[in-house]
Amino acid sequence: MPMHVRGRGLPDEAPVELWIVDGHISTERVAGADTVFDGGWVLPGLVDAHCHVGLGDHGEIPLDEAIVQAETERDVGALLLRDCGSPTDTRSLDDRDDLPRIIRAGKHLARPKRYSPNFATELDDESQLPDAVAVEARRGDGWIKLVGDWIDRSVGDLAPLWSDDVLKAAIDTAHAHGARVTAHVFSDEAMPGLIKAGIDCIEHGTGLTDETIALMLEHGTVLVPTLINIFDNFPGIADAAKRYPTYAAHMRDLYARCPERIAAAVDAGVPMYAGSDAGTMIAHGRIVDEVEALTKVGMSATDALGAACWDARRWLGRPGLDHGAPADLVCYTQDPRQGPGVLSRPDLVILGGNMFRP
Repeated sequence: MPMHVRGRGLPDEAPVELWIVDGHISTERVAGADTVFDGGWVLPGLVDAHCHVGLGDHGEIPLDEAIVQAETERDVGALLLRDCGSPTDTRSLDDRDDLPRIIRAGKHLARPKRYSPNFATELDDESQLPDAVAVEARRGDGWIKLVGDWIDRSVGDLAPLWSDDVLKAAIDTAHAHGARVTAHVFSDEAMPGLIKAGIDCIEHGTGLTDETIALMLEHGTVLVPTLINIFDNFPGIADAAKRYPTYAAHMRDLYARCPERIAAAVDAGVPMYAGSDAGTMIAHGRIVDEVEALTKVGMSATDALGAACWDARRWLGRPGLDHGAPADLVCYTQDPRQGPGVLSRPDLVILGGNMFRP
């Protein structure tokens, strides 16, 4: 039976009235529709722009566990997930009309012993990177994930994994295959080479400097800062690294400077989107906490919500509340900009025309 929802939208607070037929939105009146929500706020489904569905503490997980992860995201209203690297092949989940839409980046690409064990495809020789990028471009949904820096135990600190010329060749290869590229980066040392090579996005970015912020603006590079992961976990990572005191001190310094550095990027106008980094150290279903964290580094409540909703969808090339779009939306009786107590509890989730009441 057709459904009908009515309320206000964001960011303009304009009236929204939609009909849902065969899992898609109609902005044209449909006779006989059942009104399932009337009054309040109607938004496109939330977006978690850094969310590892299919990743567990030790790498690959059974598909039924990945389904539980996806269901957890759905129940908080996160209906579009950019999966920033997963060893589990979750493509069969696309056949489910009760799970969020997933945009995949294939497997992480790293060097041996330069990332978490069993998470990545590890390349013995960095010259293999362009070919590996081509493989992951075919596995993913238009994104590639590189590990840009990680601890190098031979020097006892964070260090880049790739030389600048290899990065340029790899990113050019990805772009030739119609894929965008993002990279895990903590420190400042790895960022200039990645940005100058044409990378599309930086994940984390705790080592931002004024110079790299200017480079990001010059090259149009996006930032997904994953603030809750940094705030929750960097001190513990440093405490556990007793064998590598230089690395531990570096991580503590990055943690201490992170709020000020991300705030500087916000002030400068670096494009920024919300990603929780759920999958191992961060539990699934926390995109609302990331939205709140963005307000702590200078984003307005409206802009922070947009970074996990309408603006993020536009960046990822996915529709919002458009005529003919998949009926993926969240409804709130109260203004969702009031804070996580409201945003984390949508009154109604509609995914592909199916209703869920969390």
